[in-house]
Amino acid sequence: MRDPGKGRKTFQPETPHILLFRARPKFATPFQTQCGEVIKVHRKSPRFPRLPAGTPLNIALEPLAGQRMIPLMNEMPCLWTRRKIIGTLGLALAAPGAFAEQLSLTPRQTEGPFYPDHLPLDTDNDLLVINDGITPAIGEITHLSGRILDAKGDPIRDAVIEIWQVDGRGVYLHTGSDAGDKRDKNFQGFGRFLTSSTGEYYFRTIKPVAYPGRTPHIHVAVKMKGREKWTTQCYVKGEAQNDKDMVLRGIKDAKAHESVIIDFAAIKESKIGELAARFDIVMGHTPADIGH
Repeated sequence: MRDPGKGRKTFQPETPHILLFRARPKFATPFQTQCGEVIKVHRKSPRFPRLPAGTPLNIALEPLAGQRMIPLMNEMPCLWTRRKIIGTLGLALAAPGAFAEQLSLTPRQTEGPFYPDHLPLDTDNDLLVINDGITPAIGEITHLSGRILDAKGDPIRDAVIEIWQVDGRGVYLHTGSDAGDKRDKNFQGFGRFLTSSTGEYYFRTIKPVAYPGRTPHIHVAVKMKGREKWTTQCYVKGEAQNDKDMVLRGIKDAKAHESVIIDFAAIKESKIGELAARFDIVMGHTPADIGH
């Protein structure tokens, strides 16, 4: 992770009312409210009270209903309605274990041959912009979030989750990838995030596109202290190539198969065609097993 005081991907809005910014990389943005708490708030409106670090988001966001907020990561300004606040917080505030009987384990899948063989200088959770670059990556902007849970539905915190995928031209951040000379230099290709106390994670990336011989997918790895790295993949719901993909077809259990196929849904409030996707990961051990 970068020094939180350096290399911030930010921009200067003309007349913001409220600007949230991080004391750690990417830990408090409007699309990342599942992280559980406000890290730092820069007040631009006298109507908005000062909030100390650690303020629960159900308290912090209530005054924002109807106000204009400027995100950190070069998204368009968004208007927060009371419905949007409640909807965003829903799963994050759910009681641990509330859905225990409905959970099935997320299937483990191959890491594949294209885990980056040289990590980018920027490895945070915003894959669309590298360091202080101003040119965004090619592709459909996607806000990918979810929770890492145990089989009882309890959150697993302080787990490192990594994702990697092809860019909008179908090229991995790997020297062995096809058409490497066409790689989108503005796409980070890899990112990592440390889960919060609610097990939440968040990435800003692009909707995956196909790679020769594979249906569109995103690789996911979870790393926890004292545990072997665990990998899987997630796929696009409704993608025609899913039925022909040999890796996806290798999941024989119907529920497990369904659990890795996720919806990339349009965000109605977005004027630039952004998408939202949620991928909850259910591990086969409990937080107690890994020392939490």
